[in-house]
Amino acid sequence: MWTPKSSLLLLCSCLAAISAVAAVFELLTGEPDWGFGPTYLLMGIAIPLVGVFFYAAVRDARANM
Repeated sequence: MWTPKSSLLLLCSCLAAISAVAAVFELLTGEPDWGFGPTYLLMGIAIPLVGVFFYAAVRDARANM
C-alpha cells in the first residue's frame, strides 16, 4: 500500500542511488571534481543508504497493507 512515508523513503533511496552512480562515474574519469577522498566517502555512504532506505520503504508499505 502506498503511504507518504514509504514514498519519501523510496525517494531517498533513489537520490542515494543517483549519488552513488555519479560518484562512480566521477572516479572513472580519473580526476574527480571533489578529489578522491570525498568522492570515495560519498560512494561509501550512498551505497549502503540505498539498501537501508529501500528496505525501510518496503517494510513500511507491507506494514500498511
